[in-house]
Amino acid sequence: MLTLTVVVRGLAAASLAILPLTIPAPAHAAETLPLAEAVTSLPVDSESRDGYNRDAFRHWNTGDDPSDGCNTRAEVLLSEAVEPPLVEPGCRLTGGRWWSYYDQMWVTPASGLDIDHMVPLAESWDSGASAWTAQRREAYANDQGAQASLVAVTARSNRSKADQDPAEWLPPAAGVHCRYVAEWVATKLRWSLTADEAEVTALREMAADCPDQTVTYELAP
Repeated sequence: MLTLTVVVRGLAAASLAILPLTIPAPAHAAETLPLAEAVTSLPVDSESRDGYNRDAFRHWNTGDDPSDGCNTRAEVLLSEAVEPPLVEPGCRLTGGRWWSYYDQMWVTPASGLDIDHMVPLAESWDSGASAWTAQRREAYANDQGAQASLVAVTARSNRSKADQDPAEWLPPAAGVHCRYVAEWVATKLRWSLTADEAEVTALREMAADCPDQTVTYELAP
């Protein structure tokens, strides 16, 4: 009986040895809501910029594919190029053509573009990222898991936006306001970020002007 017990224990140990050391986080299903409903799903809270430092968000890192030699900025440029650029050694991009949807302008070369964080880093800090780990802030700052999170736009429009929310700034092209607000809300829902009262009021007013606009988002890992 003793021998049998040892064998059984040995088999159990061997079985455990082949189990994966980590269990992947379950995938979250994408959800689509009317814009007005999505706005009501945002948690409302006051904002605070106490302690904010842009360096708390490491970017740009090695991107989704560390083997390609390109950082996140370059990977976003490559994915959004309407006419792909030539990728030279060191991931230097030559040529190419991009459409900046904020101001409806064609842009070339890549140096004329900024990569905008749909919800700016400072705004994310105000809305909950101040409590995150450094690793989660890095994941946020380099998020290519949702197309709306990072967007290539003219440097002028990005710098005009700065760290303002939709109550304070909207893209110069009025025809894209519904899309922009939907992508803003999608990003906040994806990362479980809050919105303050003034922001929510502005979003509700804009949602009323965009009755056919939907919001699709997937929770960040």
